[in-house]
Amino acid sequence: MRLHPLAADGLIAAALTTVAVLLGTEAVAQGWPALGPLAWTLVALVNLPLALRTRAPVTVCLVSHGCWAVYIALGQWPVAGSFGPMLAVYTVASLRATRVAAASAGLLAGVWIWAGLVSGADAMASVVGQAVGFPLVLWRFGYVARRTGELTRELRAEQAERARREVAEERVRIARELHDVVAHHIAVINVQAGLARFVFHSDAPTARDALDTIEGASGEALAELRRMLGLLRADGVQGADGAPAPGLDQLDEMAARVRTGGVGVDLRVTGTPRPLPPGVQLCVYRVVQEALTNVLKHAPGAHAAVELAYRAGEVTVSVTDDGPGDGRRQGADSDTIPERGGHGLIGMRERAKLYGGTIAVGPRSEGGFGVRLTLPTPVQTARRGDTVRE
Repeated sequence: MRLHPLAADGLIAAALTTVAVLLGTEAVAQGWPALGPLAWTLVALVNLPLALRTRAPVTVCLVSHGCWAVYIALGQWPVAGSFGPMLAVYTVASLRATRVAAASAGLLAGVWIWAGLVSGADAMASVVGQAVGFPLVLWRFGYVARRTGELTRELRAEQAERARREVAEERVRIARELHDVVAHHIAVINVQAGLARFVFHSDAPTARDALDTIEGASGEALAELRRMLGLLRADGVQGADGAPAPGLDQLDEMAARVRTGGVGVDLRVTGTPRPLPPGVQLCVYRVVQEALTNVLKHAPGAHAAVELAYRAGEVTVSVTDDGPGDGRRQGADSDTIPERGGHGLIGMRERAKLYGGTIAVGPRSEGGFGVRLTLPTPVQTARRGDTVRE
């Protein structure tokens, strides 16, 4: 459970006030006068403002030291009010610039020495040593905390920028691959349009079939083109090469290549196979490629199972293995397999999102690791035999 910073500071202020009150009750035993109402009020004013220490660290530091100085001037035991100013100095050092932190440390040292002079301490050398040592230690700890916070923020910003670049690169690379898909549809349309024009008057059924093919291919091409244009909005990123886009008919070849790397692969197809748009085939192929590459890299010698399932309204592919399902498999570039893959989990999720699908990646309860991708079947594919149940 994480507390809100203001609530955490409030609890710290309450705890320091409690400690100061307990110490104040021991003042008489230490040879100091008992605290009166004004002294108790000053003890509270020294510590309670620390609830706002991260909101206004310099102001809280000045208020705490000022009330502590008045408390000392009343002839009270200085130790009872010392913890609040010390925490205030640490807070300033952890949140403000070095010059401001040095000034707050100097203020603590000055009040500390003044307390020793007012109380007539016998060992002033010890008091001076404490007045120098405590502020320096608090200053150092505060500086380390400030630098740690700055480095943490820089690291998070760098990780966010790296993730943004990887997503942009992956989207552009996918868009380059989709170029081949669109080009395929345009070529089909061109051929079928020529056929329809040639047989328009002599063979009407053939012409109608050609026009039906043109309708389906053009619909799929427009859908792919919209996706591609959306992805190409990323600027200044180098894409991949223009290699032909692979499809589901090459899953057997991929499985054979993985087997040569020492990983047994079983490929199983369930349901009735039917034509799928090239973009959907490419999505399934790349996800399987990434999953098997992770098996090669992080679970060598394991056994993997790939299942491609044709279902009503969707197509599902799952890749499971019996290797270790630890957190080391965070996704990787598919450089183990000749064709280029993507950026691990980022590539898988981006591809699934591109086609309106879902993907689940992680260790399995029964052991091993698993990837499951589900993609909805496009309307054009449904017209060619994918019966969708309402």
